[in-house]
Amino acid sequence: MKFNLKKYRIGYSLLILTILVSSCKNELVEKNKGGFVKSNYFSSANQARIFVNGIYQKLYLFQNGDAYGESPFITIELFAGHATSLGQSVNNNNVINNRTDAVNPGFEDVWQNSYAAISNANLALANIPPISPMPDADKKALLGETYFLRAFFYYHLVRLYGDVPLLTTPVTLSSPNLYPARTAASAVYDQIISDLKAAEVSGLPESDNTGKVSLGAVRTLLASVYLTTAGFPLKKTANYALAAAEILPVINGTAYTLFDKYDYLHDNAHKNQGELIFQSNYLVGVATNAIPQLTVPFNLLVGSYGDHLGAMIPTNAFVASYEAGDLRTKERQFYFSSYPSFKDGSIINFGEHALYKYFHVESATGNGQSDENWTFLRLPEAMLIYAEASNEAEGAPNTVAIAQLNKIRARAQLAPIGALTQDAFRKEVWKERYHELAYENKAYFDIQRTHQVYDVINNTFGDATATKNEQNVTMKAQYYLWPIPQREISTNSKLTQNTGW
Repeated sequence: MKFNLKKYRIGYSLLILTILVSSCKNELVEKNKGGFVKSNYFSSANQARIFVNGIYQKLYLFQNGDAYGESPFITIELFAGHATSLGQSVNNNNVINNRTDAVNPGFEDVWQNSYAAISNANLALANIPPISPMPDADKKALLGETYFLRAFFYYHLVRLYGDVPLLTTPVTLSSPNLYPARTAASAVYDQIISDLKAAEVSGLPESDNTGKVSLGAVRTLLASVYLTTAGFPLKKTANYALAAAEILPVINGTAYTLFDKYDYLHDNAHKNQGELIFQSNYLVGVATNAIPQLTVPFNLLVGSYGDHLGAMIPTNAFVASYEAGDLRTKERQFYFSSYPSFKDGSIINFGEHALYKYFHVESATGNGQSDENWTFLRLPEAMLIYAEASNEAEGAPNTVAIAQLNKIRARAQLAPIGALTQDAFRKEVWKERYHELAYENKAYFDIQRTHQVYDVINNTFGDATATKNEQNVTMKAQYYLWPIPQREISTNSKLTQNTGW
């Protein structure tokens, strides 16, 4: 099997174009050919815009893939325990079976690329304010985008690695923090919240169909942060109320609406629209990705892709855990088990369930070049944040919380729920997070903050380190966090390793 790595590798220079759609056209920013010189680069509004565009490009790191199906978005999902992976991937299978180690290249990729994005954000925040001429409103909004992006990357770092170095100013070779020590997670979260509050008052639009940060994205991410910090390990339970209050304008507003077809979650026509609050954006000829071919069944010609990697395949037990009649489990909704062969049109039966929610018809039936967007935040998550947070803050589900859950259930053609106790409603919301947000990198983070796992066989929740999953694996306590990459520890003597690694 030969994987065309160049086809999907995203370059990491600061100023490679990022994809931003204006009206109905794509604005493509040309790569800087003259070299980056800080002293003369931040001299105009256009240069500032181009530089911040380059930070968006770092979002691609989560969807990068290789010949063995090893990609950060897959690694994060495999930690949750409800997916199998291509047998050729030693690293993926080690994650599934709780026997990976600190030299797993995925851990290093996320760490290095996240800090590269943060470094660029720090440069932008330090150098954009003095730019003149530049309208104050434009400057403030651009800084708001940058604050969001810095918070976004720190939010992933602190959840994945725990205490991490906190850098908020540009670092040079002579800086005392060139080799920084780890900062307490609580302080990192304080900075994330501070950044998102700054972004919230920066004049961003409520929604943005160009792929840039919007006020809705800021509020949704901040509500997610509050929900996370209310759980383990910080246990700031007062933040449940903050999460509910923060997300209320998103679910009550008109900027975001639920799609009436699940197909719209993964097609080209509905990018950055409807319920899609924040995505990583791709465009054929500029930046393509391997998301579809990573998630189609192994070695079956489902589409015109050069490789069919089967790197993330749902377990049959997880698919069976949905309620009877749930639309999401019907063929070509969230999952599919057969498809016409690209070669001769004959029906290929997979013998397993693959993720149709990531199947990209445009590339599968075309030339195999995928520009499917990856979704980080969408409206159902916002609705479920409110449902869970308000239930915890108020001691029982209110009518708005129940309505949010029932809207999601109605789209899935399920009967509404009625009055429930706080505990029963909590478990219904958790279950809905697993089922609606399935394989969207939410489950592992839910395990971290609740210390509970979804036991799909028995349709209940159990202690994360005492409950076997459907693959007969019980999560080790050390797996609440990723290890600090071994290369980083070898390079920086101030860094210490997480417990158990």
